[in-house]
Amino acid sequence: MQISGRAPGYCGRMATPAPSPDLLLVLLEVSRSGKFTTAGEGLGLNHTTVARKIAALEKSLGGRVLVRSAGGWELTPLGEQAVGVAEQVAAAVSRLGEGAEDPVAGVVRMTATDGFSAYIASPAVAGLRAEHPGLTVELVTVTRRAMQQRSGVDIEVVVGEPQVHRAQAVRLGDYTLGMYASRDYLARHGTPGTPEEMARHGLVYFVDSMLQVDDLDAPRRLAPEMRDGLTSTNVFVHVEATRAGAGVGFLPCFMADRHEDLVRLLPDYFREQLPYWMVLRADSLRQPSVAAVADALKRQSELSRSMLLGTGEERGEDS
Repeated sequence: MQISGRAPGYCGRMATPAPSPDLLLVLLEVSRSGKFTTAGEGLGLNHTTVARKIAALEKSLGGRVLVRSAGGWELTPLGEQAVGVAEQVAAAVSRLGEGAEDPVAGVVRMTATDGFSAYIASPAVAGLRAEHPGLTVELVTVTRRAMQQRSGVDIEVVVGEPQVHRAQAVRLGDYTLGMYASRDYLARHGTPGTPEEMARHGLVYFVDSMLQVDDLDAPRRLAPEMRDGLTSTNVFVHVEATRAGAGVGFLPCFMADRHEDLVRLLPDYFREQLPYWMVLRADSLRQPSVAAVADALKRQSELSRSMLLGTGEERGEDS
């Protein structure tokens, strides 16, 4: 088990002692959480002890294995190499049970948009946990670009093709968005018959100043004269605010079409199709539990393809 890295003052006469497996396993836990405190909780150590062990590992390897980032601790190239060895150590330890333990176990941390989390990730994880009850998935709902530094996150699901390095990006499929209003709202305010008539109505959508995904700018591009009615960072708020009559909502069809009180407006004009992409850390993908969750998300996305595209054929449009 060899890792490149030389102690200060190395002059070619002595090989650097191999780092302790205990230290490598501490680094592995930190790499998964991005935080000393969280890693310490999983290992039964306090954060000071974790920090001391990381310092000892860096002294043994002769270089930094972690650097601070906005989201926590991020692996350096030397740290990534060390984590690769640590995973071999962890796998060897797990094999002592001769396969008695399910390898798809432990905590997988992921982020995804609100709608994807509810209608794709949730059933995918539920089905996977039925087979692997030792698996825990921590799902944080956010709508943002893929992070360049992803300490503590094993899987990200984002809207739009990500520009990432040292990570694998997989296209999961497309979904469609359209303009919707409630039947009560249209009875009170009239049904717009042209894109220009949309200017009379308030838009229910994301907070423009907080929107981090350029691909989600469609309503302000297609109907620039619409004023904001109610804006929120949560797409479930968009749906419920539209149902309550706060204005006209630009909504994912797979969410809006679940509600009979919502009517899709001018679908030939207000139609935006966007892709979901999954981003995985290279070191995370080597974990059986992360690979299993990623495969489950891919399968569920494929099974839900027609739902995500939401053509409106089941309910009729402009009715």
